[in-house]
Amino acid sequence: MSKKARVVAIDGPSGSGKSTIAKIISEKCNLTYLDTGAMFRAIGLVLDQKNIQASESSKIKSFLEKMNFEYAKSNNELVVIDGVDLTEAIRNHEVSALASKYSQVSEVRSFLKDFQRGIAVERPSVLEGRDIGTVIFPNAVLKFYLRADADIRAKRRLEQLKESDSSVEYDYEKILQDIKSRDDQDQNRKIAPLKKANDAIEIDSTSLSIPQVVEAIVDKIKQVSELKA
Repeated sequence: MSKKARVVAIDGPSGSGKSTIAKIISEKCNLTYLDTGAMFRAIGLVLDQKNIQASESSKIKSFLEKMNFEYAKSNNELVVIDGVDLTEAIRNHEVSALASKYSQVSEVRSFLKDFQRGIAVERPSVLEGRDIGTVIFPNAVLKFYLRADADIRAKRRLEQLKESDSSVEYDYEKILQDIKSRDDQDQNRKIAPLKKANDAIEIDSTSLSIPQVVEAIVDKIKQVSELKA
């Protein structure tokens, strides 16, 4: 992978705004958006539903080999596994922990790495996650690392959850603890831990709005000829 990939890689911890920002950038810059978090969430959810443990690598490998995995099947179906639309189910807060657990399985990471590379090779793309710029696309033409204080990320996550379902009472302290726990797992896992790529541009979004972060990234993208579709 010595040749530069026509990819904008956005890495960072949970709740740093990666998904929202990547979606906006994809529209503004005419880039294909790959929601890698949704992919991990979907596989983690289904493996959990099938009672396949993260330690059972042979069962996971067998499942992945037979699984029919579809991404962006339609405007309303983001991730479909074996004919089941998981678009709404993967947004539940509890699924985040499943994504973190199963993302540490080498078979899952390998499957999604190949899947993501297969899509991105076709046209300029933007991907966000934990190891896009370090593992999936170390040759990405442009890399960013988003960070934000844990309490700010927890507040943002709380607002998202309230917007999706205002009838549910959410516990801010639990959300904050979940985010800190996710950070610890992501940064200390043996396989592809969360870290800033040496050549990534770091942006601290703690005191920045989404439009401000988007503007900073779009300005950089406009300077890269390889990202013009």
